[in-house]
Amino acid sequence: MKKVQSPKAAEASKILLVLASAVLVVAGMKAAADFIVPVLLAFFIATVSFPITNWLREHGFPRFLAVVVTVLVDFAFLAGVVVVGIILVSELQTKWSNKYQFITRDRITVMAESTSSLMDRWGIKEAEGASSPAEASGADEALDDSLPSGGAPIPVPADADNSPVSGDVVAGDLHSPIGPQTDGVDMLFNQLLKSLSVGTVWALGTDFLWKMISFLGTSFVVLLLTVFMLSEARMFGRRFNAICEAQGPNLQRMLSATKDIQRYLGIKTMISLMTGFLAGMLCWGMGLDLPLLWGILAFALNFIPAVGSVIAGIPPVLLSLLLTGDWKQATMVGLGYLLINGFLGNFLEPMLLGRRFGISTLVVVISVIFWGWIWGPVGMLLAVPLTMLLKVAMDNSSDFRWIAVAISKENKGFGVHDEKLIKEAVQTAAESKRKKLAQQDGHLEA
Repeated sequence: MKKVQSPKAAEASKILLVLASAVLVVAGMKAAADFIVPVLLAFFIATVSFPITNWLREHGFPRFLAVVVTVLVDFAFLAGVVVVGIILVSELQTKWSNKYQFITRDRITVMAESTSSLMDRWGIKEAEGASSPAEASGADEALDDSLPSGGAPIPVPADADNSPVSGDVVAGDLHSPIGPQTDGVDMLFNQLLKSLSVGTVWALGTDFLWKMISFLGTSFVVLLLTVFMLSEARMFGRRFNAICEAQGPNLQRMLSATKDIQRYLGIKTMISLMTGFLAGMLCWGMGLDLPLLWGILAFALNFIPAVGSVIAGIPPVLLSLLLTGDWKQATMVGLGYLLINGFLGNFLEPMLLGRRFGISTLVVVISVIFWGWIWGPVGMLLAVPLTMLLKVAMDNSSDFRWIAVAISKENKGFGVHDEKLIKEAVQTAAESKRKKLAQQDGHLEA
């Protein structure tokens, strides 16, 4: 007689099998990132760009020419953003070398003096061998008094070289940042600058070159895939119908989800453009350097749900604090970013998207972390569309429909689609349970 597995053991085995399969799938997706990421980028670029191709076709353009014009428009826009970003980052580096590093050193010096004064007030002794700014100043005065009158140079041995450090030192040079009286802050800051050796710069340059080559290669692959996807986009609907008629899976919901993703990405692009414009105007109005750079950064990072807009606001706040040293102005910049993202991200965007894109906020944050862990920045960028496709796939599965219900955004009043989805999930679960019980009864009778 064949041994019958208990219902609990069968359920546990099924859960373990599903978990093992999920781990294998995730590991495979992570390992195949170099192949999957360009395909995903091409798919989503084609999805967003398809309305342009449609418009050109309706105005008499041949299909091939419409596809070529669409791809050129896409990559001209992306290339323009990248080039402007590189120019602005280069300008930021120049400002750091000529301006920001000296301001940073001054801020560190002020903080060190404030910390020293606070420690003295609390009766905390400084580390042995360390000197406060006041003590360093007193030592400077003592050295000044010990010099010959008239600021005559200190005698130097005849065999001394002519280097700036070991050569003749005049009284006025004793307070130079490279002189013997350099304080602890200047020494620390100079050591940080010296750490950028020629070898480090060469390694950074080589790494940047290889990344640029990889980026150009990936861009070429994405370009080709986008061309072919746009060329065959009109045939997807007919192919899905043919698959369904051939007793294959019903992919009509997947086609509907693709249209939803197209609408989502279109609205997200518009909201991101508005976010970038308002953020740039805010930085310009607050007198920050490079407002265009911060606007582009806000535009790009706004595509990353939940956390992107927060990350975009950090550099302007820090820059405001660095330039002015005023916490009030830095707070005003931060509040300005909160108002922009609060209105556009929490009010206007949900109103335009509607409830059909409803995914739980917690699920959005988890999906950003999960897809970012698998595919890096591209995964974070496409987290919501990928989760939407996953939701549709789970909705089409009788065993995993409950997952689609779980990741949906809960509203005060469920719509018709939500009620239907929940009823179908409950009915499917009940029917599946009845079938299992019937099968177990049959095995026991045998």
